[in-house]
Amino acid sequence: MAAFSLDPEQTAWCASLRGLAAEQLRPLADKGEPGRVNRPLVAALGSHGLLARLFDSGALDLCLMRESLAHACTEAETALALQGLGAHPVAAHGSAAQRARWLPEVVAGRAVAAFALSEPGAGSDAAALALHAVPDPATGGWRLHGEKRWISNAPEADFATVFARTGDSAGGARGVTAFLVPAGRPGLSGEPLDMLAPHALGSLVFDGVPVGPEDVLGAPGEGFRVAMTTLNLFRPSVGAFAVGMAQAALDATLAHTSARPAFGGVLADLQAVAHQVAEMATRTEAARLLVYAAAEAYDRGGADVPRRAAMAKLLATETAQYVVDTAVQLHGARALQRGHLLEHLYREVRAPRIYEGATEVQRTIIAKELYREVRP
Repeated sequence: MAAFSLDPEQTAWCASLRGLAAEQLRPLADKGEPGRVNRPLVAALGSHGLLARLFDSGALDLCLMRESLAHACTEAETALALQGLGAHPVAAHGSAAQRARWLPEVVAGRAVAAFALSEPGAGSDAAALALHAVPDPATGGWRLHGEKRWISNAPEADFATVFARTGDSAGGARGVTAFLVPAGRPGLSGEPLDMLAPHALGSLVFDGVPVGPEDVLGAPGEGFRVAMTTLNLFRPSVGAFAVGMAQAALDATLAHTSARPAFGGVLADLQAVAHQVAEMATRTEAARLLVYAAAEAYDRGGADVPRRAAMAKLLATETAQYVVDTAVQLHGARALQRGHLLEHLYREVRAPRIYEGATEVQRTIIAKELYREVRP
């Protein structure tokens, strides 16, 4: 089964992706401005066919791409993931006109996409959205009012998948609609945010932004389903991103502890060090297998996808935090120096435990799914 044993073709593809990331994508990432969209990097992902593969293959392929790219270039991995996150609702729920207008541009790396779900007061509780769409009788559409924050590729994206409340309900999942909002709409503004890891994240402010029926993704009132189907696909792949970082930290630790002189030998000769490395490797492999299993469940349409996706994200992101932190400890002060691989990974590894549903939310999802099976 592919979830537990990759075939030779998959293994070779992953190796080629790691080489591509190290040799061609890493130099482009290094030239980018921290915290801003790196359009040459996005274009390179398009020219190498990776953006097309986001929509032409399944969850396992997505996980293999994210893990392989993250091993050598976290910026390339993040650029790929943000394109997928923002454009997947268009691919899965968009009209023929929406798909024809935007997907070729996304696949080519010419159009940058954003996924606008989180708000200042609604992060992990996605059903508590406050951005509201006021009906506009003059046009038959709506006017968007409110703010989104911590949004991928904002405010530089060419379009955003935006979730707004259109129903009369004061809260909950009902009455949320997904809209495709192109950049440049009147009343739309935003600014970049300075984050711990310098990803392209920002805020979007909606001051009466006009949207019409032609901008709806899916159907009015079904935006929560659009959001959740997207997150169910991408949550295991967040775990794959984490596994890629954990593997990079583990590889660096093996190299360092095998060569670093200490107490008449090398660090690897110390049982305390060797046992820590063994624990790092075991946890990384366990997380990897859980991610593959969740992706395989998604690809076969399993009913247990929400539980498996939450488990994969939970274990992989928590494992990566442990592995990177342990790697820093075993490297000593050199790992704290600006520009060191582990200094970079230490900043990168913290965010995945929060975005696309924090660790605590994943535990809640897992528990609900487990009890659903035993309660009438």
